[in-house]
Amino acid sequence: MSSNGKPTPQPPAAAGNGAGGPPKMYQRPIYRPQQGPAKRGRGGRSCPFSCCCCFFWTVLIILLLAFIAAVVGGAFYLLYRPHRPAFTLTVARVTKLSVSSTATAPAVTDAIDVTLTARNPNKKLVYFYDDFTVTAATAANAVPLGDASVSGFAHDAGNITVIKATVSASALAIDPTASSDIKKSGEFPITVDLETKAGVKVGGLKTKKIGIRVHCDGIKVTAPAPPPPAKKKKLAKAAADPHCKNFRVKKKVALPFHVD
Repeated sequence: MSSNGKPTPQPPAAAGNGAGGPPKMYQRPIYRPQQGPAKRGRGGRSCPFSCCCCFFWTVLIILLLAFIAAVVGGAFYLLYRPHRPAFTLTVARVTKLSVSSTATAPAVTDAIDVTLTARNPNKKLVYFYDDFTVTAATAANAVPLGDASVSGFAHDAGNITVIKATVSASALAIDPTASSDIKKSGEFPITVDLETKAGVKVGGLKTKKIGIRVHCDGIKVTAPAPPPPAKKKKLAKAAADPHCKNFRVKKKVALPFHVD
């Protein structure tokens, strides 16, 4: 009996206890709280989903920029109709040519006058060039024949500019095996190259200059004829003055009268 007059409950007998066995103590089960599921990222989205979202937006921005560039490029083409400048070689003449007879180390001394015509077919674009470097070489084995420099210029829209240069070399060493490309008589093919940096001006906007190269081939030149041997000059007789006559003083004659 408890102090309040109520009977004290007895713990239930363990299963399997025989009659007369000692009673066993009752053990209350221990409560262990279970951990909840791990918290996800901000907004409840997983990391793989965030990476996919970033990739999607990156691709979308790139496609949008490409579309804008295509639209701007198309509008620029329709408005200005850009064309690249045209270069035409009009004159190539050898004025001096000599090759040393040394078989081991031949050298060439020459001078080649070249004239080119540069045409800007655009109506609204202006090209501007740095200084040109003009070089010439044989067409067969690219034996160098010299170089020259031409000042740069601004190529206005619709303008035609004539470029003149004298490509020359003085005792320039050449490959002995290719010296036969240079003929002292008759025709031989050469090539002419121009190298410079060029930019474009549209209104008040200028683009960055880029390197360009103009290559001219299919050119045939002829070595100059050797000068004729010098002839001996004969001394020419002095011609008489047409305003004067040759005369001589005759013998003095006595006059019949006296002159004071």
